[in-house]
Amino acid sequence: MDSADDAAHVSGMAEDVELLVAGGGLNGLLLGIACAGVGLKVAVVDRQDPATMVGERFDGRASTIAYGSKLVLEGAGLWPEIAPEAQPIFEIRVANDDSPLFLHYDHRELSDHTPLGYVVENRVLRRVMLHCAARLPSLTLLAPQTVETVARADAGAVATLGDGAEFTARLVAAADGKDSPLRQAAGIRTVDWSYRQMGIVTTVEHERSHGGIAIELFLATRPFAILPLTGNRSSIVWTEATGLASALMRLADADFAEELRARFGDFLGHIEPVGPRWSYPLSLMQAERYIARRLALVGEAAHVIHPIAGQGLNVGIRDVAALAEAIIDARRLGLDIGDDSVLERYQRWRRFDAILLAGITDGLNRLFAMTFPPVEAARHLGLAAANRMPNLKRFLMLHAMGMLGDRPRLARGEPL
Repeated sequence: MDSADDAAHVSGMAEDVELLVAGGGLNGLLLGIACAGVGLKVAVVDRQDPATMVGERFDGRASTIAYGSKLVLEGAGLWPEIAPEAQPIFEIRVANDDSPLFLHYDHRELSDHTPLGYVVENRVLRRVMLHCAARLPSLTLLAPQTVETVARADAGAVATLGDGAEFTARLVAAADGKDSPLRQAAGIRTVDWSYRQMGIVTTVEHERSHGGIAIELFLATRPFAILPLTGNRSSIVWTEATGLASALMRLADADFAEELRARFGDFLGHIEPVGPRWSYPLSLMQAERYIARRLALVGEAAHVIHPIAGQGLNVGIRDVAALAEAIIDARRLGLDIGDDSVLERYQRWRRFDAILLAGITDGLNRLFAMTFPPVEAARHLGLAAANRMPNLKRFLMLHAMGMLGDRPRLARGEPL
């Protein structure tokens, strides 16, 4: 994919939209829906056929939705359809291996007793977003389709699709993933490294109710998260060194189940894996810039973090809320939504938060990977100390909920 940054003009032969979103995953679709929902003319381009994005069969993948992200989904008009299939998180327990000392967040410690967050199957999020997109007259979903080239100029941008069709836009949003072709074509460099770890994702059924409790266990090797799903089910995010994770993925179902039970324990009774298992390499990536002329990076096109805190999708949702607000505010003032000043506002708003979260997750991963006994003892005591300091614990709890900092209107529960 090329980007002609020196394009002299924008062709008048192309179909006009105000915003073109490259990538129709969860972040890309949400951005398109949020902007089209207030009248912006939007095109979302995705290489995947919508018919394959949504299936009745559970594919094993789910996402943690922080309370602040729930407010964004609500403001975009999506939450009423998601809510019946969303499992509230009422408590979070963070424990270091088998230590009796742990950090405990409880929604009852909040004045309004709101849930700390939710866990939702990815297929539910995709289905609801696609249904909503189909109802919005100012949103066009072009899929399966690819963005082959983008010519960006002072006057606007022209995107040429795989079938030769052209779209002009005031702004192009790259929501095309961590290997973003649009980011690379724009010459935006990244800082990145591999953790030499893999995440294994699957779902288990168990005898006893989870009670809406999410658990982050730091085992002797790597983090092991147990996230409550609807019914007597939990989503597992299991981190291991790449070699061991690859070996685990090759195991027969019965052998894999035994390895999983050894780490999960029996506190919820007998457990049984259900649905497929997935694995993916873990890495950290930060784009040096989130913007270029007529271009904004969103979600994993801008940043990738370790899944240790379950914040990957949430940081992307905050990108969406901030960019949508910057765009809509500019449009209401009669300004060019792709102007440098609009994009600079977005970058200033989002870059610090994303870098801070990357640092936190990277630090936690490194800290809990250390097996030196004095460090292990310090971790035990640190969790226990934080649990006994109400003000600190409340701060950490609100941070995990996405309720701190300079939040966009959608993330504050206000209309766009």
